[in-house]
Amino acid sequence: MIEKVAKTDEQWKAELTPEQFKVCRCSGTEAPFTGKWYENTAKGMYVCAACRAELFDSDTKYESGSGWPSFYAPVSKEAVAKKVDETHGMRRTEVRCARCDSHLGHVFPDGPRPTGLRYCINSLALDFVPAET
Repeated sequence: MIEKVAKTDEQWKAELTPEQFKVCRCSGTEAPFTGKWYENTAKGMYVCAACRAELFDSDTKYESGSGWPSFYAPVSKEAVAKKVDETHGMRRTEVRCARCDSHLGHVFPDGPRPTGLRYCINSLALDFVPAET
C-alpha cells in the first residue's frame, strides 16, 4: 500500500518551481523537445519531482519521437494512477503519481513491446536518480 502525500497549494508552491507547479499541480505540459530528461540515456530511476516516489526505470525508456520522455511501463502498477482526460477536445488517459496525485503526462496505446503502451511524461514532473556503479 502506498502512503499518500497531501499538501496545500501553498506548500507545493514552496517546494516546486513555478514551472513544476504548473505541470504537476495544474496539469500543464512543457513544450516538446525541451525537457531536461528527454535525451537522457543514463541508467537509473525516474522519480516524482514532487514526492520522490519511484515511477519509471530507465530500462523502460525509449525514443518515441514525441518530444517527451517515453516509457513502455511504470516501475509497478501501483506507482501511477490513471484517469480519463477529456480536455482540449480529446479523450486521453492521464497519468498521475499514485503517491501525491501530481500530473505526469498521458499514456497512449502506440508503444513498443512488451506492453504496447507509451507513457508520455513531462520532464518537469520527474527527477532522475542515477544507478550506483
